[in-house]
Amino acid sequence: MGRGMRLGAAVLLGLVLPFGSTALPAQDLAIVGATIHPVAGPSIERGTLLMRDGVIVAVGADLDVPAGVRRIDGTGKVVTPGLFDASTQLGLVEISLESTTVDSRMSGDPVEAGFDVVDGLNPNSTLIPINRLGGLTTAASLPSGGLISGRGMVIDLWGETGEAMLVRPRAAMVASFGPSAASVTGGARGAAALRLREVLEDARFWAANREAYDRGETRPLSLSRLDLEALQPVLSGEIPLIVQVDRSSDIRAVLRIADEYGIRPVIQRGTEAWMVAAELAVRRVPVIVKPLTSLPAGFDRLGARFDNATLLHAAGVSLAISSFQTHRAHNITQEAGNAVRFGLPWEAALRAVTLTPAEIYGVADRYGSIEPGKVANVVVWSGDPFELSSRPEQVIIRGVLVPRESRQIELLERYRTLDPDRPPAYREGGQTP
Repeated sequence: MGRGMRLGAAVLLGLVLPFGSTALPAQDLAIVGATIHPVAGPSIERGTLLMRDGVIVAVGADLDVPAGVRRIDGTGKVVTPGLFDASTQLGLVEISLESTTVDSRMSGDPVEAGFDVVDGLNPNSTLIPINRLGGLTTAASLPSGGLISGRGMVIDLWGETGEAMLVRPRAAMVASFGPSAASVTGGARGAAALRLREVLEDARFWAANREAYDRGETRPLSLSRLDLEALQPVLSGEIPLIVQVDRSSDIRAVLRIADEYGIRPVIQRGTEAWMVAAELAVRRVPVIVKPLTSLPAGFDRLGARFDNATLLHAAGVSLAISSFQTHRAHNITQEAGNAVRFGLPWEAALRAVTLTPAEIYGVADRYGSIEPGKVANVVVWSGDPFELSSRPEQVIIRGVLVPRESRQIELLERYRTLDPDRPPAYREGGQTP
């Protein structure tokens, strides 16, 4: 192997080695003099934000900072809640094309309701520090594939173990409808609808006849016991059914099925959701969108347009914005900024990447806004977070000032200056060519 190939392999290895967080205690912190956007209320000029033991204790103007509290000068800065991406696979995927690093899906049956991504969560993923340094502090990490993919979770992007990162396990059931679902259920959308109804009907039947089922005295059911049990929180309304769907007619089909079974749907992606905005608003169905979707990529997305988010918000739909990425989930700021460019009010865009995702996943009592009693997930920005020229200057997760460390930063510093005869990979213990 030549020197160039060995150096390339060394760089690749560096990219995938674990990069975990260091255990640091929450601090008593005060951000002073900043423009604070609480989301739950009006912005505060020259405001002060107090945090203690990982929790927000006070926010407002003219607050006194107790002695011994570390001050962060926010003069000229912008403070927001930590960003919350409503649809990622953070902690579940490292290299998309390397199957041994993909723990977001099961293969086989198109219905995998019992699949739980929690046990595959990797706290040492190199993608976690990269994204949190972009201002992302919380994310929904979801399964994918099939008709029903399984159960997703909400995580904070900080913690030495998966358990430490968890905000809410089994926060939602994830499904799809449209071409991808049709392809695994018989080739037609009607087949996907038929299978989805059968699944929900069997789960409802099982709940009413558990003892008879255990004795083998019921009709055969189409799912395993674990799948049937996993669907009960969906039927009871405890957790939502996140449905990836684009075409307006497919969205209407999902709404009909949701009405039949009394479940709480959330539309994910919803490229043509603007066409059914009034129906979504009346039913109070949230939509998770990617604003930078404008090309009719496929027959189910012919109605794509940049102002989808704007039209949904204007109709009164509860709106969340997602990057729908994992490696670059921090691009959520660019998505939100472009939504503003195409007419979405700035405050609505901020809510769509903070409080609304928290509401969708049932954690808004602790996350999504700057209010006393909530978890101290906060970002200090150099300017407007939706401007490309702005950057996060301080990222605080659970009251911890996150170190500015990531695998990319390490590689940048290591290979910033290369000796053409002896690159760093060989100076540090390797063999010379």
